[in-house]
Amino acid sequence: MKFLDQCKIYVRSGNGGGGAVSFRREKYIEYGGPDGGDGGNGGDVWIEAVDGLNTLIDFRYHQHFKAETGTHGMGRNRHGAAGADAVLKVPVGTQVLEEDKETLIVDMDTPGQRYLLCKGGNGGWGNDRFKGPANQAPYHANPGQEGEERWIWLRLKLIADVGLAGLPNAGKSTFLAAASAAKPKIADYPFTTLAPNLGVVDLSPNERFVIADIPGLIEGASEGAGLGTRFLGHVERTAVLIHLVDGTQDDVAEAWRTVRHELEAYGEELGDKTEILALNKIDALSPDMIEFQRQALEEASGAKVRLVSGVSGQGVVDILREAYALVRQRKAAAALKARGGEEVEDWKP
Repeated sequence: MKFLDQCKIYVRSGNGGGGAVSFRREKYIEYGGPDGGDGGNGGDVWIEAVDGLNTLIDFRYHQHFKAETGTHGMGRNRHGAAGADAVLKVPVGTQVLEEDKETLIVDMDTPGQRYLLCKGGNGGWGNDRFKGPANQAPYHANPGQEGEERWIWLRLKLIADVGLAGLPNAGKSTFLAAASAAKPKIADYPFTTLAPNLGVVDLSPNERFVIADIPGLIEGASEGAGLGTRFLGHVERTAVLIHLVDGTQDDVAEAWRTVRHELEAYGEELGDKTEILALNKIDALSPDMIEFQRQALEEASGAKVRLVSGVSGQGVVDILREAYALVRQRKAAAALKARGGEEVEDWKP
């Protein structure tokens, strides 16, 4: 399945049905009078966040969405039916933007969340509505109101708890495969990963979180080099970043600086996000070389460096548990904020 994380679509709500002009003409009925019914309301356009989707590929070939027009009113006071709504189902984490691609309309970050994009037009009144002492036989009715229309952008930011960052070929896909049941493409050349991958990490029945692997960053990514920073939006919502540095390269300090510079240049608070720094591919290094590379990376970053190998699995569980602890802290803080500052006890089975 192809991955698509942004697209432009056109949405239009339905017009309201027109009211009817009709008069009651039945045998043995001396005074018939007007009996034109009202038109039905036009259909609305809704957007809904649903589980089970992780791409906007459905909008690649279907870009125009229109709700149905309301049925016109009829004689004998028969009102028209309302037009059917158009419901756009998108992955959780989809942002809806105005045509300028900057103004945020709504962030669909909760499963089941619905938002009204365009309201359908009201149905017109039939001539029965206009009868009165001064006008007992009105010959006019209201037309239905026009629906609304707009062009919008959909931009997907995957919902993940932990994100993987690093240069191309830093071993992120291998780490993802070792940490979860995901099966990303793995090869010994740069830019093997061309689209984000998600994996579910199960440390125990009560310790589960989602980890995201994005294509590697290179120097100048913030200016469009390589695949640019297009996919960094998918790790904006994460609680922590696991920054993997390839221990087999010559200058691990420069590799760390390159990625850090691109994260900070991207903005959106990525540069301030909690980072777990890890020296990867230690299975291919001697003990002396491991220590040399670790010291060089610690001096450059000023942070603790973990040792990990996605191939042998060494250090993978430890770094995942550290990341999960940070994820729990963030969720607890969010729950505390939702309760208005009240203390929230940890749930226990």
